[in-house]
Amino acid sequence: MLIVHVQVHVKSECVDAFREATLENARHSVKEPGIARFDVVQQADHPNRFVLVEVYRNTDAPTTHKETAHYAKWRDAVAPMMAEPRTSVKFTNVFPDDAGW
Repeated sequence: MLIVHVQVHVKSECVDAFREATLENARHSVKEPGIARFDVVQQADHPNRFVLVEVYRNTDAPTTHKETAHYAKWRDAVAPMMAEPRTSVKFTNVFPDDAGW
């Protein structure tokens, strides 16, 4: 399992549009065979900050995900909404070791 946390800081005036575009992308992403989970979380005390928690079944799945039409649509739609470039951190699963997926 590969877990990626994507940190996103959105311009305040773009929060609603970002949420819409990101939820559409997430709904398509969870249908991909290589994605075990795709969470979109919004920071409670700073609602223009989001974290996308992407759980991939293998290390090839992120590349496959980035080749989909829905990812390209999301990427292009949200690029001008960013207050700063998004960042990501990759994790490996420690417990449970099978992750129940």
